[in-house]
Amino acid sequence: MVNKKKPERTCMACNNKKQKNELLRIVRTPEGIIETDLTGKKNGRGAYICKNEECLNKIIKSKRLERIFEKEISPEIYENIRGVIIGK
Repeated sequence: MVNKKKPERTCMACNNKKQKNELLRIVRTPEGIIETDLTGKKNGRGAYICKNEECLNKIIKSKRLERIFEKEISPEIYENIRGVIIGK
């Protein structure tokens, strides 16, 4: 039996590579809605971030997510992401 390699992704804040299931996926759907994707299977453009507030604060400060998705992101979306990270 062959050991399957687990997919890795890079956090857009700290640039650390981790297994896909250790990161939080944020997706821009084809309709232009930005949301968290806990399944990792939603349709659309995805970006990954570590599940900690430090990395979230980095992408808010640098506006990295806005550049990746080419769309302005409201504070409510960032607060929803923060809620998922801290487990609300």
